[in-house]
Amino acid sequence: MNIHFWGVRGSIPSPLTPGQIKAKISTVLQRATPEDVVNDESRERFLASLPRWVYGTVGGNTACVELVADKGTKLIFDAGSGIRVMGILSAPPEDFHYHMLFSHFHWDHIQGLPFFGQAYNPRAVFDVYSPYPDMEKYLVDQMTSPYFPVPFSGLSKNFVFHVIKTEEPFEIDGLKVACTEMFHPGKSFSYRVEETCADGTKKAFVYSTDVELGEKDFVKTPEAARVFENADVLVLDSQYTVEELHRKPNWGHSAFCYAIDFAAVWNIKHLYLFHHEPTYDDRKIDSIYESAKWYANYSTNNTVSVHVAVEGQSVII
Repeated sequence: MNIHFWGVRGSIPSPLTPGQIKAKISTVLQRATPEDVVNDESRERFLASLPRWVYGTVGGNTACVELVADKGTKLIFDAGSGIRVMGILSAPPEDFHYHMLFSHFHWDHIQGLPFFGQAYNPRAVFDVYSPYPDMEKYLVDQMTSPYFPVPFSGLSKNFVFHVIKTEEPFEIDGLKVACTEMFHPGKSFSYRVEETCADGTKKAFVYSTDVELGEKDFVKTPEAARVFENADVLVLDSQYTVEELHRKPNWGHSAFCYAIDFAAVWNIKHLYLFHHEPTYDDRKIDSIYESAKWYANYSTNNTVSVHVAVEGQSVII
């Protein structure tokens, strides 16, 4: 199972600003010495020594995560602006069959679909899954005039919509899928995908974005356990710092420390902080990551491995 991040930001696309790029260049120049540029080896060593926030970026595209099962089945979680890049860089399935699962239909999670090249391919087939009965209407509406020049009818004719129920797990090409409702304005749904390996072992991935964690999420109900318990990888909304979360109650997002506590309760192996706040630059997000690692070590004795979701990153389960 291969997980690839095509968009990791929340709320609105947030490309690097000229000021942020200038700050990165300034930091590099301040750190460089004549010995660092003597030859290719010294330059590579110097670049490797730079802080993460200087050397790269978490990315600015909104939510889109791709899952490719061992047998080649391709699932897409949400269609934020990251799906445009996916359409350019990710090879389509051999049979051009995509499975799309939507957490919810706020604009930052659907705005990339009209720019997804494969959506216009008449050979491509899209099975779309969500507990929202009106999902087709929501996708159609964002492509109506005057908001977009091409109507939804201009896409592939092979869009099939499936209304799913949280109490009824289902299968996609042999993959077991379960979902559960989470707290977010207008509702949001988390998904678990479980694959059985050739040797009989199982591996599980959970996508859980736009979630404001509360006490009820730590209660081990059967429905929640079906989705979260013992997952190998959990991608979880961690948009805010604790201070900002307290200033924005009921906005529908979480902070890293609550995400780590949640992962520990549900025996998650790897937690990926996701749906990054658009006003946070790479330096801020890196500082949150350092705090998250310290907190995970303090509160869970490193039983939960914490990572930051980065655009372009792949994770093998």
